[in-house]
Amino acid sequence: MKPKTKKRGHKIARRWEQFSERAREESKEHIQENLISRLPNARRVRLLILEWCLLVVVIISLALTQAFWYRQSYSIQAYADGGTYIEATIGRVNSLNPLFATTDSEKVLSKLMFATLSTIDYSGHVGLGLAASIVPDETGKVWTVTLKDGLKWSDGEPITLDDVLFTVNLTKDATINTIYSSNFAGVTVERQGDALVFALPSAYADFDSTLNLPILPAHKLADVAPGQLLEHGFSSSPVTSGAFNFNAMQNVSSEGEKIVYLSANPYYYKTTPMLNSFAIHTYDSAEEIVAAVSTGEVTATAELSAEYRDQLPTDSIYEKQTSLASGVFAFLNTTSTILNNVAVRQAIQKGVNIAEIRSVLGDEYPLDYPIVTSEIKVEAYPELPAYDLVSAKDGIANAGVSGQTLHLVTISTGYFPELANQWKEQLEKLGFKVELSVYSPGQDFVVNVIRPRNYDILLYEVEFGADLDLFAYYHSSQATSTGLNLSNYANALVDDLILSSRSTMSMTARAAKYETFLKRWVTDVPAIGIYQTSLVYYFNKNARSFSENDRLVYATDRFVDVEYWAVNRTTKNRTP
Repeated sequence: MKPKTKKRGHKIARRWEQFSERAREESKEHIQENLISRLPNARRVRLLILEWCLLVVVIISLALTQAFWYRQSYSIQAYADGGTYIEATIGRVNSLNPLFATTDSEKVLSKLMFATLSTIDYSGHVGLGLAASIVPDETGKVWTVTLKDGLKWSDGEPITLDDVLFTVNLTKDATINTIYSSNFAGVTVERQGDALVFALPSAYADFDSTLNLPILPAHKLADVAPGQLLEHGFSSSPVTSGAFNFNAMQNVSSEGEKIVYLSANPYYYKTTPMLNSFAIHTYDSAEEIVAAVSTGEVTATAELSAEYRDQLPTDSIYEKQTSLASGVFAFLNTTSTILNNVAVRQAIQKGVNIAEIRSVLGDEYPLDYPIVTSEIKVEAYPELPAYDLVSAKDGIANAGVSGQTLHLVTISTGYFPELANQWKEQLEKLGFKVELSVYSPGQDFVVNVIRPRNYDILLYEVEFGADLDLFAYYHSSQATSTGLNLSNYANALVDDLILSSRSTMSMTARAAKYETFLKRWVTDVPAIGIYQTSLVYYFNKNARSFSENDRLVYATDRFVDVEYWAVNRTTKNRTP
């Protein structure tokens, strides 16, 4: 470095040092003169200082409030993708094959994992599922069905008309008995190009509701003998078409408690669900579910009636309740030794105090007839006989059945056990001895009780469907082991009325036929109405489930919009 440059640098450093020293001294003098020396004067203006400090605090607070409000006005709490929704159910899971779904747990899994040709929409009417169109001809006897484009199974294979044809023919096979078997009795189906054509033995105005049928994959099951379908591996690990795929099944206890884990199906024909996964946790009793919901072990349940409302924490659990198109009846077996006499059935109808029996119910609606007004409105309902215990006992004594034993049967869920005890007391007042049996719902109950009609009186729930059709429950052709005529009721006039109403397109004309049917039903007493069932749904307030505006026909219709259910919340900015 040159000596001249070095000398210049030293001069600059000295000048900066002198400047810094001068600034430090001046700062000290300024602070001493304008702050420290004036502090004793602060007492005289302390109120003014306080006012200024408060004003500054107010200004800062208003600024922060404005910023927060501005942010809130352009942001909302919304649900985001992801998370797991866990629903508690009662009933064992013996099979994941939807054709054999009998317990509540199995029906829920069927709805989540398998799509149907037709489906119940948000309004409670029959809409399109996998089907692109379901069209009848002018006679109502021939129906043509086409499928939507691009449908896929969870393994990526296409869903085709062959799958539909395979499933329908499977339900008609005599070697298996499913809840869908009676729907296609006498129906022929064949493929014609890109459509399936169903030919019915008689006109049926509501055949599209029959197609609310879960479809099975022919590419997995076509080579399986129908009689071995229940034991096939598909029943424990199925290929699916619904909103969720099967993932795994965990045994929780030796008593049958299980957790079935499902994952979102990216091939679902509507859209991929927001939830990553859905789990079904089965329990043996309502009390166990109350504990699980209260502790947050599960997200929701549809298994608790309104009577459990007070046992759940209201700060974290929300309740929805909506009526269903189904009802609970006492079905009188018209072919049993005691009840084959119509005079005995009429005496029971008159001598059982239904009002007293209904006192054990919560918010459920009384149901006197096998018709709900949301489906069809009859101009004039026949009058039911008034309660008259003395007259009823005389009728039973005159029929020579006083002191005989009636076999009363029901299931172990919901109000049924308590209702059964009420019925037992009422029947004993009439002079009968009563043998009460309470069964767990499931395949064993269906096989050992329902099919052989192993009862005199059955307390049970039946579903009317989206469009009222009494064929399954009161037509004589359904008084078989595969049918649902639970009273074994047979009346030629009633058979004609039911068939005629099925083929009648006019709702006014159909209502007139049902009015005539109801008169015979009240006189012949194949069943006694108790109440219309409703769905009470308890779920965590942080979750989103079905819309309260949805009209449900079946309890599982709550899943009609399951692709939009969610458990994760997030803050999002609104678009200006």
